Amino acid sequence: MINNKQFIKKAIMVGTDEYELYDKLTTQPGNNHTIIGKGEAAAIALAKTNGGIVASNNLSDVLAYTQELTLKHTTTGMIMVEAFHQQFISETEGNSIWASMLQKKRKLGALTFSDYLSCHSHS
Repeated sequence: MINNKQFIKKAIMVGTDEYELYDKLTTQPGNNHTIIGKGEAAAIALAKTNGGIVASNNLSDVLAYTQELTLKHTTTGMIMVEAFHQQFISETEGNSIWASMLQKKRKLGALTFSDYLSCHSHS
């Protein structure tokens, strides 16, 4: 996807607005927030300064910040539901991908893609 220019890889450079927010989130977030992981902090900082979307399943780390900073947020499940509706994947393929992610200890909120789809699908 990077080769096709669908995604870009972006560094967080010291002295930038991105770095200031990243540093704050990982060291002294304030407002009764807890320090969050570097990956989530990077996603939030880059989304905020570049008008992006935070893609994370770690709701306990990102939800308060995405709401406070008025950022769009998505999860793996939401992306897969959209891929299903756009007919990029079938329900069977979704279940296979889902099972593979669960084997890698990903937290997805349902035991199968079919279960997630039945609870979170927009028709």
